[in-house]
Amino acid sequence: MQKKAGLTPFKHDELNLVNTAVAMAEELVSNHYKMSASQWLHPKYDVKTLADLTEDEIVSGPFAQIIRYEGKLKGGVLGSSAYDFYKICIQDHAILEILKAHPQMALAPFALYVVTHELVHIVRFSRFLQNFKANETEKLVEERRVHRITHDILDPVKAHGLDIVLDFYATWRTPVDGLKTIP
Repeated sequence: MQKKAGLTPFKHDELNLVNTAVAMAEELVSNHYKMSASQWLHPKYDVKTLADLTEDEIVSGPFAQIIRYEGKLKGGVLGSSAYDFYKICIQDHAILEILKAHPQMALAPFALYVVTHELVHIVRFSRFLQNFKANETEKLVEERRVHRITHDILDPVKAHGLDIVLDFYATWRTPVDGLKTIP
């Protein structure tokens, strides 16, 4: 794999693990929100890793980010044919760095957490439960809410190493002084 701007992308075997995590996360989030196959958000989102990201989609710090694009139905000329299209931009380099710093964590459960978390965001945006363009305080409250939901979805899952990842994110599930906790 070629490095993009000096950043290390996932290797082939790592991509296979991420791919499996994406499929599992989709099923878990779909079940959590009781969404049928026809209600699921395809083709309203996509998941891409570093090799397929543009320079503008690569960030430093987060393990993934969601970018909202405007999609248009093929052949649609009216505004009513437009829809929100979300792209989950997995930041391979950030994930690989955190796994190097925390060798007790494995890629498969970490990727499962990250993708589940981002899919919960997308469901909440799509159902108008959260505004994509929220202010910073609202974003922080929402981030904590989504970490709690992600934990609720993944806690019953029996996957090797997932407990370590859930513990890694434990501080995101605790209230912050001065911020109102909203279910």
